[in-house]
Amino acid sequence: MSHISKSRLTQKQLDAHWMAYTGNRQFKQDPRLIESAAGHYYTDADGRKIFDGLSGLWTCGLGHNVQQINEAITKQVNTLDYSPAFQFGHEKSFLLAEKITEFMPQELNRIFFTGSGSESVDTALKVARAYWRKKGKGTKTKFIGRAKGYHGAGISGFSVGGIPANRTLYGQGLDSYHLPHTQAPGSEFSKGMSDIGSERAEALLDLITMHDASNIAAVIVEPMSGSAGVIVPPKGYLDRLREICDQHDILLIFDEVITAFGRMGARTGSEAFGVTPDIITMAKQVTNGIVPMGAVAFKQEIYDTFMETGGAEHMLELPHGYTYSAHPLACAAGLASLNLIQTEQLAERVKEMSGNWEYAVHSLRDADPMVTDIRNYGFAAGITIASLDGDASKRPFQIAMSMWDKGFYVRYGGDTIQLAPPFTVEQSEIDSLINALAETFKEVS
Repeated sequence: MSHISKSRLTQKQLDAHWMAYTGNRQFKQDPRLIESAAGHYYTDADGRKIFDGLSGLWTCGLGHNVQQINEAITKQVNTLDYSPAFQFGHEKSFLLAEKITEFMPQELNRIFFTGSGSESVDTALKVARAYWRKKGKGTKTKFIGRAKGYHGAGISGFSVGGIPANRTLYGQGLDSYHLPHTQAPGSEFSKGMSDIGSERAEALLDLITMHDASNIAAVIVEPMSGSAGVIVPPKGYLDRLREICDQHDILLIFDEVITAFGRMGARTGSEAFGVTPDIITMAKQVTNGIVPMGAVAFKQEIYDTFMETGGAEHMLELPHGYTYSAHPLACAAGLASLNLIQTEQLAERVKEMSGNWEYAVHSLRDADPMVTDIRNYGFAAGITIASLDGDASKRPFQIAMSMWDKGFYVRYGGDTIQLAPPFTVEQSEIDSLINALAETFKEVS
C-alpha cells in the first residue's frame, strides 16, 4: 500500500527533513504521515484511524488531545510564555517539582529539570561525577551501563547504552563498561519477572575487580529496558545491584524515562520492582509527551553535598542547566498530566488490567514459529521475531508496515515488535490489536 498519494508535501520538502531514528530513504519513497490525534487513535493523511499501540513513543499514556492538558497549556501561554531558566524562576516549576516528588521514592526529593530524556541522562552522569569530586573522591569518573540498555542519543547516553546499532558509528565515547543483559537462556516467554538470570548481577563484581571501585562513579540501568524490546529484570537482580553498589560506594542510577508515572502499574519502576536507586531520570510521560520535558530526581544527600560546598551564597553550586529547563508550558502540561494520573488512579488501572494484557500478548506465542520470545510487565510487551535472510530487523519492519496498513501503530526495533498501549485502553482495543498481530505474523511468515 502506498501512502504518498494524499501527501501535500513535495519531494523537495520531504528531502529537506533528515528524520530521527528513521530509514529516511524508504520513508521518503512511501511516507506515513499523521494528520491528527484524539483519544487512542491517530488519523493519517488518507483519513484512516490508526490505533496508537505504543502510546506515541512511550509518551502518551493518557491518550491524545486531552482537554485538561490542552487548557492548562493555553492558559499558561497566555500568561507566561517563557521565563529565564537561570537566576530567576516561576511558580509552576516549584509546584511541578513538588508534584513529581509525590511519585518518587521518599528519599529522592530534589528535582532538576531538563528538556528531554537524553538531557536527563547527561545531567545524572555529570552530577554523579561532580558529586564524587565534592566528596574528595575525584578519581571516581567511570560509568557502568548494560548490554541492550538505551539511555538517549547524547554522547553520554550512547556511551553507557548497550545497543550496538546506536554505538558503532560514533567511535569512542565516555569511559564506560557494560554489564551483560538479563535475557538468559531458559527465560523465554516469561510472564513478568523471570526466575532465571538474577546471577548476571554478579558481573558487576567482576567489573569492580577489574577497574576498582575508587574509579567508578555510577551504575546506570533501566529498571525495565524498553527500547531493546521490553527486557524485564529477573527476580532479585535489581536488589543485588543495589547491594553491590552500597558495598562499594557506587551510585545507582535508574533510567525511568519509560517506566516512570504509571506504565509499570506503579508510580515508578523503582516502586514496581521494590528497589530504590540514588538518582532517577525521567521524561516522556511527565507531560504526556505534549511539551518536551525531562527531569532528574536526586537523593537529598546528593543535593545537600552541593549546597554545603557551594561557596558564597550567591555562587552557583552546580554550573549546569538548559535554556528550556522548567519551561513554563512544559510545567503547566506536567502538572495537568500528573494530576490526571493521580485523580483518575491510572497507575492502579494499569496494575489491575495488566493480567488481561499479559494473557493477550502471550496468546501470540503459538501464532507463528517466527515468534521466539515474548516478555511483558505492566502495560508493555516485547516480541522477538526470528531473523530472515540473516537480517534481524527485516521481519519486524515488514510486520510494522503491515500493521500500519491494517490501522495499528506498533514499534519495530532490532529483532523486536514493541507494544505499549495507553493507560485507558479498553479490552476490545487490546483484542483488536492482538488479533491483527496474529494475522500479520502468518502473512509475513
